Amino acid sequence: MGAFVLWGVLPVYWKALRPIPASQILAHRVVWSCIFLMGLVVVRGELRALRTAAGGRALRLYAAAALLLSVNWLTYIWAVNTARIVETSLGYFINPLVSVLLGVVFLKERLGRAQWLAVGMAAAGVVYLTWQQGALPWVAVVLASTFGLYGLLKKTAPLGALQGLTLETGLLGLPALLWLLHLEADGSSAWGHSAWSTTLLLTLTGLVTTLPLLLFAVATRRINLTTIGLLQYIAPTCGLLIGVAVYGEPFDRTRWPGFMLIWAALAVYWLEGASRLRGQPGPNTVGRPRK
Repeated sequence: MGAFVLWGVLPVYWKALRPIPASQILAHRVVWSCIFLMGLVVVRGELRALRTAAGGRALRLYAAAALLLSVNWLTYIWAVNTARIVETSLGYFINPLVSVLLGVVFLKERLGRAQWLAVGMAAAGVVYLTWQQGALPWVAVVLASTFGLYGLLKKTAPLGALQGLTLETGLLGLPALLWLLHLEADGSSAWGHSAWSTTLLLTLTGLVTTLPLLLFAVATRRINLTTIGLLQYIAPTCGLLIGVAVYGEPFDRTRWPGFMLIWAALAVYWLEGASRLRGQPGPNTVGRPRK
């Protein structure tokens, strides 16, 4: 829940960097995240373990995760700064459905009747919202598919949360750094050449990026993907409210039925989950996939 609340309010941060191209913000996000995470690894004495584990299948898996993450980040930053926050919220409303589907198909997670009802209601809401838009919401599709697949890879990843994120950002770090050096050479870099507040915000992109990602990475290894999928409705709800109430993006009455269906689905899932957890004998069983 902490990860999704932080992601939900993240549009406010990217809006503060709106004059800067999305590709430049992404490069800073990668480089500063890499520095921040590598520092944590060194402090915790896990550098040797990371070097040992970062090879073979693990390296290929995390390279794929890094690619998915970079596409997701770039699309999201660009969409937020081109007044498409409502469309990004649609993408993250679709995303839990993708996570649920991947959990059932690849991880053999099972759903109870109430959970299937919640998924069906949410799917109906998403279909309605897509129909109301009148065109393929490509931003929403890209965000949902890339993050859903990223969550699946993290669920099956061999490394711990911190080591895994460090490896992902490390694989992206060199290309991102080279891009920033190129921008510095041709005089189009914003870092150190804009207001001090802009430079500070670019520097802190590492912190605002890694904190929710660490929370998310830990969660994916402790609770099933179905639960994660439906909890993700928190983030797009926050994003929707920010887009409409803070930045004045259009949201007419025809969209309300779709969002009401999605929120009702989340309520059904929460009630079913609370009832199921009350019947479990202890904390060690919480969040395990049903067999």
